[in-house]
Amino acid sequence: MEQRTLRADKVLSVGQLAARSGVAVTALHFYESKGLIHSTRNTGNQRRYPREVLRRVAVIKIAQRLGIPLATIHAALQSLPTDRAPSAADWQRLSEQWREDLDRRIEKMLMLRDQLDGCIGCGCLSMQSCPLRNHHDQLAEQGPGAQLLEPGNEP
Repeated sequence: MEQRTLRADKVLSVGQLAARSGVAVTALHFYESKGLIHSTRNTGNQRRYPREVLRRVAVIKIAQRLGIPLATIHAALQSLPTDRAPSAADWQRLSEQWREDLDRRIEKMLMLRDQLDGCIGCGCLSMQSCPLRNHHDQLAEQGPGAQLLEPGNEP
């Protein structure tokens, strides 16, 4: 991001941003290192954040609570303008990017919830036949040992 001069009354120090957003200073530094947020430096080499970063931090925290990976959050934030605060239309476009993934994960969670009672009650303790971990013994061809089905990677 290009270094632009920001008016002193339009910027926040890292401490102010932390206090206003409820996010630890270390987390803000981490977000910046990952390119999720950006700052400029004042003459004393202290970070200064434009006020618009408050909204970005809020979106990052909400997305994390939804289980969205930081790489996905980063990609979505790249679609937002850097020269102005995002508009309602910008935020709507961003949320639509996540909707399909969230719907898919909700569907899987509902399926897991519906199967959980039977799993806990069955007592099989078998990775080979467990309907939640190895539905229809999909991992049999991969050999013995601990095999784990990851969401989206099922055979």
